[in-house]
Amino acid sequence: MSRWAIIIASTAIMMVISIYQYSWSLFAYAVSRELMWSLITVSIAFTVFTYASTFIQPFSGFLADSYGPRKVAMIASIITGLGFILSSTISNPIELYITYGLGSLGVGTLYGIATATAVKWFPERRGLATGIVTFGFGAGASILNIPIQTLINSHGFRMTFLYIGLLMISLLTLLSLMMSYPKDITVRSVGKTSSKGIDYSPKEMLMTWQWYIIYLTFIITPTVVLIFGAQLKMIASEFSISQEYLNIVLISYPLANGFSRILAGLISDRVGREKTMVLFYTSLGISLLMLSYIGVIPELFVVLATIISLFGGAPYTFYPSIIGDYYGSKYVTVNYGITYTAKAWAGLLAGWLTAYLVEVYGTYRLPLMIVAISCIIAALLSSPLILKPPKSKVVSSK
Repeated sequence: MSRWAIIIASTAIMMVISIYQYSWSLFAYAVSRELMWSLITVSIAFTVFTYASTFIQPFSGFLADSYGPRKVAMIASIITGLGFILSSTISNPIELYITYGLGSLGVGTLYGIATATAVKWFPERRGLATGIVTFGFGAGASILNIPIQTLINSHGFRMTFLYIGLLMISLLTLLSLMMSYPKDITVRSVGKTSSKGIDYSPKEMLMTWQWYIIYLTFIITPTVVLIFGAQLKMIASEFSISQEYLNIVLISYPLANGFSRILAGLISDRVGREKTMVLFYTSLGISLLMLSYIGVIPELFVVLATIISLFGGAPYTFYPSIIGDYYGSKYVTVNYGITYTAKAWAGLLAGWLTAYLVEVYGTYRLPLMIVAISCIIAALLSSPLILKPPKSKVVSSK
């Protein structure tokens, strides 16, 4: 099977599972309104999603690397769809956390496998290949959000959960049949790498100081995308943005988010991951600050939200690529799975903590400004003057 066919299938998988993250604000608003639950109560479900979908990845990555991705992906596909189907029956918050969390385990497993296909099959163009695959996760909602909103408005959130869950099982199981990893991995990277054909095990990766900078910046930078994914409709409401303008953002935001991943991959393959990270994270922080001050103007809200998305989706290209660059391809599913757990902490910041700050201070501007400053700090930490590839791998002799 052509490696490009596998990448296309991986991208399609990403588009389907992106509903869990980038369409959540539509479901959250409907659930909160119909069941009369508070913002904090509903937001906990998104925090559960981020934790479940991230902490499963080291385990699922080990299974996929050890036994092959196809069977693991098929089981995950069923779990993903089942999570939505069961969410259609909820009557209290605990049930929502359990059912949405169950589906999130499948989402995390599929995300890790789909990303690993790009890193493993395209070692010479990791940034571009990873950008294409993760483009699906960012851009999928641009196609699906309006139909989902229409379905929720006409049939309610319960029937929408049910219909989409059934569709997920059908599509994802078929696409999972195309998942495979190359038997022989040859490192032909065109970018700067330290591994030079040497593969780092998870333990060896965790012994390098570079990984901890990568992990910290990976906690900070995805937070804004998660905030918008979980609470976009509520943010628009605070800024008095009409439904007409919000509909534009519901399309432009995920589309820009997806395109940013390809753009980040293309640029970082040419000029280096670290330099591109500095550029994107600085721009992200500045755009967030601007939105906090002038986002009340509807046209500027649309423009700035789209620009934020254009830079905010890039971490999902940078980090799997840089893990492959620094630590090799052999253990990349597990290594990136461990690194991806940073998103769980980002989810805590974007979900519960943001909702708490809004409840206490009555505005989204404060958490947005905090994240903006944090992104600029992440840019400084990602500078090639600080973040550099490991010089060598220490191999113990018997």
